[in-house]
Amino acid sequence: MVSERIEAPVPRWAVRAAYASALSATIGFIPLHAVWALGVPLWADADKFRDWYAQGGGPYLFVLCAMAVLAGTLALSLVRPWGLVFPRWVPLVSGRRVPRRTLSTTAFAVSVFLLGYTAWAAWRTAADFGEDGIFSPWIVVYGIPQFLVWGIGLFLAAWSYRARSSRGRGVS
Repeated sequence: MVSERIEAPVPRWAVRAAYASALSATIGFIPLHAVWALGVPLWADADKFRDWYAQGGGPYLFVLCAMAVLAGTLALSLVRPWGLVFPRWVPLVSGRRVPRRTLSTTAFAVSVFLLGYTAWAAWRTAADFGEDGIFSPWIVVYGIPQFLVWGIGLFLAAWSYRARSSRGRGVS
């Protein structure tokens, strides 16, 4: 069990950033991708979508949706108590401190990946605009802002977590 100590309070801006990131990951990302995972070619060329789907698009999208749930949980862990100490219901590590560097490094890495992917997707969409892609190029109007909120929110929450959890590093 971890010795008790007072943690620095989580700033409001960090809570807002974490929740915006988690909501973007779950409510923003999952519904559209779940529709596609179920085989519905919403905002897509039906014939190209059908071929892509038959080649493993469905399972791929289900995995992405599961990863979005994990990313939302990661964002919230940066501002909730269970991001500092594992809850009672977690087997083997219950009551132990969450490895600070592991959590913050993971959050920073995911946010950098998301922001890099956002830049690549915006460039790719602009390059393919008007060509015969599977999905409508107008999907960028939905996707790019969502990924920016997701990545920037996660980065800001990770920044705050790292600053708060590095104070008094004697317990880790």
